[in-house]
Amino acid sequence: MEDNRGTVCVTGGTGFIASWLVMRLLEHGYSVWTTVRPDPDGSRDISFLKNLPGASERLRILTADLNDPETFGPAIEGCVGVFHVATPVDFEDKEPEPVVTKRSIDGALGILRACLNSKTVKRVVYTSSASAVQLNNSSADTLDEDSWSDVKSLRGMALFLASYAISKTLTEKAVLEFGERHGLEVVTVIPSFVHGTFLCPKFASSVRNVLALVLGNEKEYSVLLRISLVHVDDVVRAHIFLLEHPDAKGRYICSSATMTIEEMSKFLSERYPEFQMPSPESLKQVKGPRLARLSSRKLLDAGFEYKYGIDDMFDGAIQCCKEKGYL
Repeated sequence: MEDNRGTVCVTGGTGFIASWLVMRLLEHGYSVWTTVRPDPDGSRDISFLKNLPGASERLRILTADLNDPETFGPAIEGCVGVFHVATPVDFEDKEPEPVVTKRSIDGALGILRACLNSKTVKRVVYTSSASAVQLNNSSADTLDEDSWSDVKSLRGMALFLASYAISKTLTEKAVLEFGERHGLEVVTVIPSFVHGTFLCPKFASSVRNVLALVLGNEKEYSVLLRISLVHVDDVVRAHIFLLEHPDAKGRYICSSATMTIEEMSKFLSERYPEFQMPSPESLKQVKGPRLARLSSRKLLDAGFEYKYGIDDMFDGAIQCCKEKGYL
């Protein structure tokens, strides 16, 4: 892409990743148009976005809904780049998976059509998920961008986050195929569990998952058997890097660390002795898949560098949870 700042769109601006992305884009000198879901009674707090440095001059907040993709048109018009971060999330499985998946795909493709119609958008960066890579029957210890989760087997499993994984897998495939077919540059970022400080008032779901041992959420321990992690700021910096990198193409895994549940228990016990951790003996009872590691080689070979380690992720997340009253 040309090295100009210009205007970019970020969908789902109140979310964990998106709000950090809005903040960093403003710091980089971009003008940002971000979308939020309709809020008829005006109860949602978006002041944290309005109060970001540079927001009063270069941030516009518009309403749009994935159920009606045409509503994204005004936020995309005139933009040089679009970050599609918004996703329908139904971690409690209140809706049938096909409903969630259809909304996700239809919303994403509607946004891509608006990008084509704009005549100004040079690249779209879509936020996928490691759940679109790791959940298959591969026996490999480490997976890269060639790996896709197996939707057929996921549909037959009562797996935590299965509905989310299916929708992310099929939506990522759909946006890449659309880009190829229509000559639109589409790059996807595949983060593992995103961790660290969150700007949004709502408890970021991936942070809550990673802190399951601290919070005592036993039903989520299976997610931690072997978990890949990345700091939210690294994910956001990767998004901006891939918007600006002239040769970026296809999928990019963004994951900087992996740890087992036993390693996490030991780490947390030593670093934060104020929390009572489950015993290593009790953790042997936890059942579930030990997921393959993820390789970020493609992203690193493109010139990206991670800035944060495990200590930074947990320190930021725990401090943030204390300040917001979640711990």
